[in-house]
Formats: sequence, structure tokens, C-alpha cells
Amino acid sequence: MASVKASTEDVRAMVTALFVTNAALDRARRQKKGASTLSLLQVVAATPGIRPSEIASAQDVHPSQVTRQVRELENLGYVQVTADTADRRSCRVTLTSAGSDELQSLTEEGLDRFGLFVADWEPEEVQMLTSLLTKLEASKAAVAARQRPPAGRYWARQTA
Repeated sequence: MASVKASTEDVRAMVTALFVTNAALDRARRQKKGASTLSLLQVVAATPGIRPSEIASAQDVHPSQVTRQVRELENLGYVQVTADTADRRSCRVTLTSAGSDELQSLTEEGLDRFGLFVADWEPEEVQMLTSLLTKLEASKAAVAARQRPPAGRYWARQTA
């Protein structure tokens, strides 16, 4: 298969579409209660015992927002907050069984919503989008790896 590079306009249209989609997803995560809860529960489920500062970093939000949300989810019984034995100024957040149930419920709700978005698509189109998004992530990772500076101090590399 001949390799033909995408035109600048094709790339521009793709980037615009991705930014619009990403902005809408980010807006939903920040403004819709269920979406923000789902997002936080997903982060906690993926990293049991995570610190609130790490949650804030993963979600790219201000730590105060995470503190309020964690407190609320703790009151609902979805997360357990314990003192961090390594750093008494911080705490660790872990999902409870009720939180796991809520995560499952919100995940199903989200999948149903996305199902509505693609309800009139052919199954092959959904599969193609999935494949292309996966390929894009792999390409991004490969480019990032190639562009990563070599390990070590720059001045030490100059003498080698």
C-alpha cells in the first residue's frame, strides 16, 4: 500500500474535531455531577490508596475541587479516606464496595449515553473509530518516546 501523507487541511480538520470532542467531554466531567463522580471513582479504582493531590493531577483540576468531591463521596460511602502513614499531612483514598457499585452504575449510564450517540452508525463505523483512536494513541506514544531527551544530566552527556 502506497504511503500518502495526510494534507495539512486533513490534519487541521482532525485536530479541530478532536478538540471539540475533548472539550465537550471535559465540560461534562466538570459540570455534570454523574460525570465528575464517575471520573473520580475511575481514578480511585485504578489506583487504590491514591492521594488527593494525585487525583487532582490525573484529572487536571485544582486540589481544592478534589478535596470537596472526596469529602462528598466519603459521606456517601463511596470512598474510604485514611491517614497516609508516610506523610501525616496527606491521606489515601480507596474505593468502597458501595463506590464500586456506583462506578459500575455510572459506567453503564455513560455507555448507554454513548450508545445513543452512535445509535444510527453501522457497527463497522464504531469499530473503525475505536481502531483509529487506539492507533492515534499508539502514534502519540511513539512520537513522545522519540522526542524524549536522553536520560541523565545534559552536561554529563556532552563529555561522553
